Amino acid sequence: MEAKTKDLWVFVETNEDGSPKNVGIELLTPGRMMADKQGGKLVAVVIGSGVDAAVREASTHGADQVIVVDNEVFKHYTTDAYQIALVTLVEKYGPTSMMIGATNNGRDLGPRVSSRLQTGLTADCTALDINDDGNVAWTRPAFGGNLMATILCPDHRPQIGTVRPGVFKKSEPGEDKAEIIREDIQIDPSDIRTRVIELIKDMDAENVDLEGAEIIVSGGRGVGGPEGFAPVEALAKVLGATVGASRAAVDSGWISHSHQVGQTGKTVGPKLYIACGISGAIQHLAGMSSSDVIVAINKDEDAPIFGVADYGVVGDLFQVLPVLTEEIQKARA
Repeated sequence: MEAKTKDLWVFVETNEDGSPKNVGIELLTPGRMMADKQGGKLVAVVIGSGVDAAVREASTHGADQVIVVDNEVFKHYTTDAYQIALVTLVEKYGPTSMMIGATNNGRDLGPRVSSRLQTGLTADCTALDINDDGNVAWTRPAFGGNLMATILCPDHRPQIGTVRPGVFKKSEPGEDKAEIIREDIQIDPSDIRTRVIELIKDMDAENVDLEGAEIIVSGGRGVGGPEGFAPVEALAKVLGATVGASRAAVDSGWISHSHQVGQTGKTVGPKLYIACGISGAIQHLAGMSSSDVIVAINKDEDAPIFGVADYGVVGDLFQVLPVLTEEIQKARA
């Protein structure tokens, strides 16, 4: 389809209580820059039920407009209902580009919407820009994370990409001044082929908020086994931090996948990231290199993790972490 405007859209996914998921608000930060370069408006699209909180947060984080679809049928995410709503909106307003958070739902919704609109989609992006021709430069890991590919979609509109949570930082909230446009989209029940019968929560995952954590202490292959996470967890406890892990530790079965940081886990950007016994494979670095301060603890002085670390300790984590934990406890006391 042809773009009707130069506007850039950000799909702000919502939780069941109507609050926004972090990634949608995070994407308004690069969205502001990109919309300005395109010469269009930054538009947040909010679909859900009872979503006033999400609308307000999108408005205070830089959106020029917020398009709202608020209906009980959207309380639980279903591919069919959300795809119909989003495609209907795109066909009506004609944005030139759209970003969707690469959550479980976003990774499901993005391809369905792009297919219906007969345009392309770049998945799992970690960097964004606009070139001189007005095309979005979508950058994502390729070939197992061993290199980064930048992809353009010059011939079809809208340009669509999913972007990892935690890659960008939320802007500071400002004035609540966005134009609010409410759309009433009715969904025929026969068009929804699946329905939510029961929600079963993963109790471990519920307690692991890597994307929202300000401090993360992660363990890797160097912890040696499940029991090796004990000093990592002890340090995390005194810091009020969240425990993370590398793919090697998760694949070995030492800790659950909900703790995984990296290309196939969560992308994080905490104020402090402490990597314990993590060598620093590119797949892991892709998930945490945007942290404000990185501390690496590793026996191998040539480990790649030291290349991105602000502070490095060459030593055995089983000797370093207990001393560090004890000193922090003393300082706190």
